[in-house]
Amino acid sequence: MTDDIISYSSEKKGIVTSNSTSYDLSSDIVSLRPTSFKEYVGQKDAVETLKIAIQAAKMRNEPLEHILLHGPPGLGKTTISHIIAYEMEKELTITSGPTLEKGGDLIGILTNLGEGDILFIDEIHRIPKVVEEFLYPAMEDYAVDFIFDKGIHARSHRYRLKQFVLIGATTRVGLLSSPLRDRFGIFRTLDFYSKEQLVVIILRSAVLLNTLISNDGALELAERSRGTPRIANRLLKRVRDYSQVKLDGKVTKASVRAALELEGIDSLGLTSLDRNYLKTIVTFYKGGPVGIEAISATLQEETDTLVDVVEPFLLKIGFVLRTSSGRKTSETAHRHLKLNP
Repeated sequence: MTDDIISYSSEKKGIVTSNSTSYDLSSDIVSLRPTSFKEYVGQKDAVETLKIAIQAAKMRNEPLEHILLHGPPGLGKTTISHIIAYEMEKELTITSGPTLEKGGDLIGILTNLGEGDILFIDEIHRIPKVVEEFLYPAMEDYAVDFIFDKGIHARSHRYRLKQFVLIGATTRVGLLSSPLRDRFGIFRTLDFYSKEQLVVIILRSAVLLNTLISNDGALELAERSRGTPRIANRLLKRVRDYSQVKLDGKVTKASVRAALELEGIDSLGLTSLDRNYLKTIVTFYKGGPVGIEAISATLQEETDTLVDVVEPFLLKIGFVLRTSSGRKTSETAHRHLKLNP
């Protein structure tokens, strides 16, 4: 590739709104989201399955089946839920598993959903068990049961819901209970993106951010983005700031390298936490095998952070191996870190 500046055009469209205030829905992130499957890049099999399901539901004039999306953070689970709502022309309500602390929290949301509306629950595996029980009749029979009074005066009342669509997203599908998992009609796993797909995403985001980027710069950024669009968009903003302040505003291969060196991100996209994780196994535990709890205690990091954020990409590129007796580092990881166990 040359270092010529690429021109790339994209049409900005409206987006389904929601009441969520998470980082994913901040103004910058929302502005970079594709709003239809025509704009969506990657996840070919999952997108094709969803497009067929949406078209069939429209032909029958019925709501979609409940959908479960699984994959590491930042691969587009929330974005897909926005696109489904856009394609189905329905309202989207967004919440997350940890925020649904009581059954009343979920019931309040369910009773306000209209016919065919979509409820997106992020990190659905973290829903408390007592709240999960309310989801079973809601997903199957579109009804919730209320219990009034206690003891011999207890009475049950069933409240009918309108037919809604539940989209669940999880990074750890194994933590979902079987009764909940089996109630989803469509189950798709999202995988990491290729460098070529990330280049397309970066070029589109650069246009929306009014940033000039060279094709070499986009490729360099894609190689350091860990196969994750969210990381690619975040790093693009950091590189844009660096290029604007230090250079003439054009993002090139050299400016990407210089900016990401300041961020502590190496040529493969590994952060200081990733490198510390690998070095802990190599230096403290002689390359493994070692349990995740021991690594967590040594690094003083939460186990969930290591399992959900750090390990998926390291497993993908073969730097870490999971065995029955614990984690091990590979020879490729040792060569990259220039360490011997």
